[in-house]
Amino acid sequence: MKSIHGSIVALVTPMHADGAIDYAKLRSLIDWHIAEGTNVIGVVGTTGESPTVSMEENCEVIRVAVEHAAGRVPILAGTGANATREAIELARYAKQVGASAHLSVVPYYNKPSQDGIYAHFKAITEAVDLPLMLYNVPGRTVADMAPETALRCAALPGVFGIKEATGNIERAAWLIKHAPEGFAIYSGDDGTALALMLMGGAGVVSVTSNVAPKLMAQMCAVARAGEVAKATALHFQLLALHKQLFCEPSPAPTKWALSRLGHIENNLRLPLLPLTPAGQSAVEAAMRDAHLL
Repeated sequence: MKSIHGSIVALVTPMHADGAIDYAKLRSLIDWHIAEGTNVIGVVGTTGESPTVSMEENCEVIRVAVEHAAGRVPILAGTGANATREAIELARYAKQVGASAHLSVVPYYNKPSQDGIYAHFKAITEAVDLPLMLYNVPGRTVADMAPETALRCAALPGVFGIKEATGNIERAAWLIKHAPEGFAIYSGDDGTALALMLMGGAGVVSVTSNVAPKLMAQMCAVARAGEVAKATALHFQLLALHKQLFCEPSPAPTKWALSRLGHIENNLRLPLLPLTPAGQSAVEAAMRDAHLL
């Protein structure tokens, strides 16, 4: 597996006004991220509006991303589902088309037990030989994978790390302290990513990187190198952006910011709505604070 570290963009899925996926813009975003220094491109995750894409669209976004990246950077394919069979099907497709690894979220809505969460990931790893990053985001799934369960899953073949998106830095520290060799901890929360990396975390699966890829890549590089002052300065430059990209349901603020920069059209799928005028003002101010405008 190509190294999965540093700034891992949780890429938006560009769309036309009618809701169809804009594959030309997807390719353009991939080129931009590679030029700006993004280390890994993650597709069809939460920020990629995975809950509203069909299975066929999910697969096609993965295929196009792998094909267009052409080995220039690793592609982390979103393969999460609350049905284990569906997660396996997506993972098999990701492996078939050449994804470097896949990201699979804790099953949502049906609220499995800790044993059920473990059994879910065990079934995936037994069915598909593709490096797997676990994804814990209880604010969205309503199912919190306990640190003990995450470390239990770390022993499964092919599981190489976890995207810990609780924003709880104490929990992240506990995971880093007790992680077995070869199991990496990634932040799923931009605001606490610096602290996590300074404690030994491997990187961040980032929303902010969509809008400020070069700055996020630089921040991750100096943080992982232990250059605290430089990393802190970049963190402060991006701090308002970390906050305001969640001023309304994500990825509405991120898609508006990208449209403001001229990279995509500002289109989402229902039930998400475009950013309100008040949100636009907040995001624009954050972009100016980060010196992006």
